[in-house]
Amino acid sequence: MSLLTHPSHPGEVLSELYLGPLGMKAPTLAKQLRVPRTRIERLVKGETALTADTAMRLAAFFQTTPEYWMNLQRAWDLARARETIDVSGIKPLEAA
Repeated sequence: MSLLTHPSHPGEVLSELYLGPLGMKAPTLAKQLRVPRTRIERLVKGETALTADTAMRLAAFFQTTPEYWMNLQRAWDLARARETIDVSGIKPLEAA
């Protein structure tokens, strides 16, 4: 069993560090970002991945960077891949 902590889903970060402290609900944020409310609701529930489009909009609204949001998604994706993809049978390329 690994003692490494798993990164948070970007929707969890959005909910806990941004929406919660502001007392803002997902539909309100969606309206501000000019996206369907279901996009933000599904993101907050961890049902969907963060897209570059949403990262750009979140960055503009919260005065962060798109890279901040996309890095959260990248970390989440890699953590899940490490749990499910077995690369042990792949032989590394040997130098000639």
